[in-house]
Amino acid sequence: MAALCESFTLCGLGPSGGVGLDGGLLALEPGPDRDHVLLTDRGRTATLFKVSDQKPLGCWSAKHGQIITCPVVCNFETREYIAVHDDKVLRIWKNTDVNLDKVFKATLSADVYRIHSLPKGGPVVLFKGGGVRTLDVLLEAPQQEIENIISDEVIKWSEAFMEHQQPVLIFATEKNGDSFVYVQKLKMNYLHKYKLERQELSKALSFTAYIKNQIITLLCLSSNDSVYKFLIPLQQNTEEEEQILPRSLLLNLSVSGSVLKGTSFVVLDKDHIAVLGSLATAGEESKECLTIWNTKFQTLQTSKELPLGTSGQIWCYEKKFFFTHGKVLTVVMYKCETSSLAAAVGKLKDSQAPDVSSFVDWNTLGDEELVISFQSQQSVALKPESRMTLRSKKNTVAKVQPDTLSVGQLLLNLKDASTTVFENELRQVMSKGQMPDFQATIGCVVTALINRCKTNPKYYPRNFLLQIVQNQDLSYSLCPDLMVVALEKKDLHLLQICLQRFPDIPEEITYACLKAFLSISDAYLQRIDLNLESVICYVDIEFNDKEVKTEIVENGFSTELEQDIWETKITKKLHGTSDGESCPVGPQKAALLNAVLRSAYSETFLLPHLKNLPAQQAVKEKSLTCAQHKVMLT
Repeated sequence: MAALCESFTLCGLGPSGGVGLDGGLLALEPGPDRDHVLLTDRGRTATLFKVSDQKPLGCWSAKHGQIITCPVVCNFETREYIAVHDDKVLRIWKNTDVNLDKVFKATLSADVYRIHSLPKGGPVVLFKGGGVRTLDVLLEAPQQEIENIISDEVIKWSEAFMEHQQPVLIFATEKNGDSFVYVQKLKMNYLHKYKLERQELSKALSFTAYIKNQIITLLCLSSNDSVYKFLIPLQQNTEEEEQILPRSLLLNLSVSGSVLKGTSFVVLDKDHIAVLGSLATAGEESKECLTIWNTKFQTLQTSKELPLGTSGQIWCYEKKFFFTHGKVLTVVMYKCETSSLAAAVGKLKDSQAPDVSSFVDWNTLGDEELVISFQSQQSVALKPESRMTLRSKKNTVAKVQPDTLSVGQLLLNLKDASTTVFENELRQVMSKGQMPDFQATIGCVVTALINRCKTNPKYYPRNFLLQIVQNQDLSYSLCPDLMVVALEKKDLHLLQICLQRFPDIPEEITYACLKAFLSISDAYLQRIDLNLESVICYVDIEFNDKEVKTEIVENGFSTELEQDIWETKITKKLHGTSDGESCPVGPQKAALLNAVLRSAYSETFLLPHLKNLPAQQAVKEKSLTCAQHKVMLT
């Protein structure tokens, strides 16, 4: 789930920074600190802004007659600034420099397309002919010859990453309507060219990419109102000079008869993208707007109309969008929560905080990240209708942080505590029901318990976990490792409760539970404490008076005798159906299988897993399903 929050104006724009595709900024880049951004206009000026104070910290201009042709970037290692004017003239200066005409200058032998500055890899220079150099190598001989590797192609977009402490550069080119992608590892002399699969009557408008596990995911915004995905492995053994990359549809930009004509987009996390464009509806005038889409569930999450128009550009840093709106540069804060099916269908309940729900996949966080995550969750939990100034908002967040920080810090401090202290402190955390983000806190508590189980195989707080799941409104996505560990520990009662209460369990986990339940013997299950309520409704509980023996009774019946007869009848009835057929399982296993049958799942996603079920177990499951249906019909 995602939402747009408070917005404010960072600065006004000059004559060249207006609306339209030829307006706007040359670029916006991160500054030397997290709260700083570098603005380069389409002329000769670069400005460093402190976002939270909405004020410039420095401004530098090339002299009249010169034009900055490559956006200014910050060298994070030296805290210097780098720019290129008139395509070939490189300038480097510090924060204390005022006159750009007097700072370091180097004239290069080829035109520069872009400079990418990596936090731990230094600046990388991409030339218009496709040649690449690190800044250090380039400064050793500024007039060195730069190879031309793309011939008649034109570079449209580029990005740089660090992967295993190695800088990786990717750039996209265009020629005669075809799009190509080049991937280069600078320190390994690796260069590979790909051709993107093309769809007739459409063209690529914008690109973005991210890298994970040696795979580059390239996303392309197409003119046919769709976003496509291309996967590029960094490990290539083929000798082909040019491979064709197949594409897959990630998202259609249409909802309820309206189509978004996107101009640019950014990736927010693995499930969300933001698209800037014009929303067109039949019979109505199109409106420019900022939108956030959930790619996992193919839904439009939120949007904001921009009546003054934009330049079609958008940037995203530190949970903030930056884009031109009319004659100003606007900043809009946003929040994105971990996507889960429960959140999408509105099944996650939080009686303590109905207005603001934050759902975090705590399993993805390390112990040191818990503190940071609590801070960020609280800081983005802002009402969309809020119109406070930024300074007053800072004060509000500052008041909230100590409480949220204490929770995360407590979990971090308890990492090496004894079991008794550890569990007692967690129970105290859970007792604070009125605290903000209570559901997220419970998810964090469960993850802390599971993490200790992983580090200490002998530790497993079965009763504590069962108490949490029974008494709290949780979901699988809040504590995804819980059921995995329960399967490892064969905690059948906990798995049963999770299946009954979690609305968003993946089919893969549902199948794992089914397979585990079928593989356990009825004799073993008779020693397990399970909830048999789901199978009692299938039993004819008319008692035979002949089985009742004379005993001391109270108020007309013996509680102990009543219980014995009840359990006897359940056992007998569950081993035989109403028409005399034999039931293949005992009452305990029937209760577990009922939990699977009654859980929320999609047959489309579950069937592929069921094909792997051993034949004997498959027959047993089919028999129980048929028996259940018969009893329900009678």
